[in-house]
Amino acid sequence: MQMRHAVIVASLLAAFGGQALAQVQTQTCPPGGAPTTYPVTKKVEQQDVYHGTSIADPYRWLEDANSAETKEWVDAQNKVTQSYLGQIGERSAIKERLTKLWNYERYSVPYRESGRYFYSRNNGLQNQSVLYTMKSLSDEPRLLLDPNTLAADGTVALAGTAVSPDGKYLAYGTAASGSDWNEWKVRDIETGKDLDDHLKWVKFSGASWTKDGKGFFYSRYDAPEEAAKLAGINYFQKLYYHKVGTPQSEDTLVYDRPDEKEWGFGGEVSNDGKYLIITATKGTAPKYRIFYKDLSKQGSKVVPLIDQFEASYNFIDNDGPVFYFSTDKNATRSRLVAIDTRKPAEKNWKEIVPETAQTLVGASLVNKQFIVQYLADARSMVKVVDRKGKLVREIALPGIGSASGFNGKPGDSETFYSFTGFTNPTTIYRLDMKTGASTVFRKPTVDFDPNNYETRQQFYTSRDGTKVPMFIVSKKGLKLDGSNPTYLYGYGGFNVSLTPGFSPANLAWMEMGGVYVVANLRGGGEYGEAWHAAGTKLQKQNVFDDFIGAAEWLVANKVTSPAKLAIGGGSNGGLLVGAAMTQRPELFGAAIPQVGVLDMLRFHKFTIGWAWISDYGSSENADEFKALVKYSPLHNLKSGSCYPATMITTADHDDRVVPAHSFKFAAAAQAAQAGSAPILIRIDVKAGHGAGKPTTKQIEEVADRWGFLSRALRMNEPAKVAAQ
Repeated sequence: MQMRHAVIVASLLAAFGGQALAQVQTQTCPPGGAPTTYPVTKKVEQQDVYHGTSIADPYRWLEDANSAETKEWVDAQNKVTQSYLGQIGERSAIKERLTKLWNYERYSVPYRESGRYFYSRNNGLQNQSVLYTMKSLSDEPRLLLDPNTLAADGTVALAGTAVSPDGKYLAYGTAASGSDWNEWKVRDIETGKDLDDHLKWVKFSGASWTKDGKGFFYSRYDAPEEAAKLAGINYFQKLYYHKVGTPQSEDTLVYDRPDEKEWGFGGEVSNDGKYLIITATKGTAPKYRIFYKDLSKQGSKVVPLIDQFEASYNFIDNDGPVFYFSTDKNATRSRLVAIDTRKPAEKNWKEIVPETAQTLVGASLVNKQFIVQYLADARSMVKVVDRKGKLVREIALPGIGSASGFNGKPGDSETFYSFTGFTNPTTIYRLDMKTGASTVFRKPTVDFDPNNYETRQQFYTSRDGTKVPMFIVSKKGLKLDGSNPTYLYGYGGFNVSLTPGFSPANLAWMEMGGVYVVANLRGGGEYGEAWHAAGTKLQKQNVFDDFIGAAEWLVANKVTSPAKLAIGGGSNGGLLVGAAMTQRPELFGAAIPQVGVLDMLRFHKFTIGWAWISDYGSSENADEFKALVKYSPLHNLKSGSCYPATMITTADHDDRVVPAHSFKFAAAAQAAQAGSAPILIRIDVKAGHGAGKPTTKQIEEVADRWGFLSRALRMNEPAKVAAQ
């Protein structure tokens, strides 16, 4: 789950209002092979009372990831899963092809600081991308930092970088084994050697340097107890200033709120170096408070500018005391405004770019012009406007896809951006801001022919009549006879937009004859805050209805059939898959909930889970409890049901969505399954929620996923199209 908008069965027969919450039902399951034998998972007597309703939680003991019992259970489950996957003959060929497809150069968008360019590159199969620098675009890049040297198995990843304005120092964060906890260090750019600076217990934070290059602002938490560092709840984030060359114990506390344990803080120094802009968050809701501090005046106080959590405000840049923001205040799809800090009342705001039919998702000030990025039906559109909002030009993009980057300073005459699509490997472009011309900076070569594939966008009608878009990607000449193995992917939450992007994993799926589908569900940010809000709290069922509606359209239009249809998603998308497979098990042939939020009654009790209440609601609220318990995947498994073939995935170092969600769901689903379709759980080691996962682990996981689906969907057999 993204923290900026961010920065993730109680019982098979639990009582609900005097009735059985999950009624036992008997079904005739479709014929299949011999049922899988699972490890015996003990049950305990654990009852919790929610607003007068008693809910059993027989697998509560699996929440303790450090116990010997849980570790034994994990080992036993992994043995079953690996034994099953090991019998899939196609897996080795899939892994071999994935390795070949993955072996292409990948680049980040460059940025420029004090006469140097910085960008990362992966030569193809490196576990982690390497950071390079160069003084001109024609220079040979010089290696600055190689994370692959920090751990032999590639499980230490770069988690953030920031270059001092004088170009002397690089502040960089690292994450080990996929944890959200970061450690920050400082490297001398000229010598390539690290200083003694070492900052710990940093989470959901970047670094922002002061203009003099003497130090930077960052956010951290108090040190947790060792046993609780991967599951303990995170409250009371604080904003600090670190002076280079001093120990962390001497860092200056800049801002905190001891009266508000849920507030988080991000500090950003304005390009002119005069102001520190502090963005305060509360949970993951895209509603922020804005404070600022005048850095030109020693001892200046932190001043509130926006002092209510009522809308989003993203700082773009400033012109002296005039601050520029993109905001959805009085504009559900956002607009660009100027706020004069000398007269900050809303009546004095100046609108520069009004709300449009497209969703404004980003803005920057480069060459004294605003670059504004939009989503038009989940596809990128980019425009350049002057300081008064007058259109200068629209940036011509190479097709249906996603563009990002466009960073820089007001005095820069160039910027860089990336463009990618489902069948377009990410290419990096340099944009001349004076002429508007884009030229290729780096373009990869991938072992496939994009002309053999096609992307189309289809709108369908959800249960309540809402029109929802989805992208359908496949080889050209797709036969509409219901026989196509199809992987339907979704997210639907936290204002996150799913836009076109290239993936060697998805390309391999399509080479296998599969169709890849992405549904742009409510709860996301594709159509602004109203679209997001329509998939939150008491309206969360809209998200699942949208996803099920996509599946029904694919079946009704004979793109696929239930026996050939798989669903997947991660984190909040794992919740989506869990809800869909428990609500409509007959509609799917397979399900892969990845690092999912699956226990909707207790998610807020671990690490940063409390922050998701803004999207989900909380079981501690009576009305929200009633909504949550109706769709919580863990609490809606029904004994005697025929669930699709399922592979649950999680990781031992996931401290975003703790693995207990997946552990408990797997145990309950295995107990509930009446059919022969397998219910497996794949538990990765030295891995986390997904960020920074080494290339080798990514390839292994995808090979297991596609191997599992090749067996579950019987990819070499024709499908019988279900009667509509």
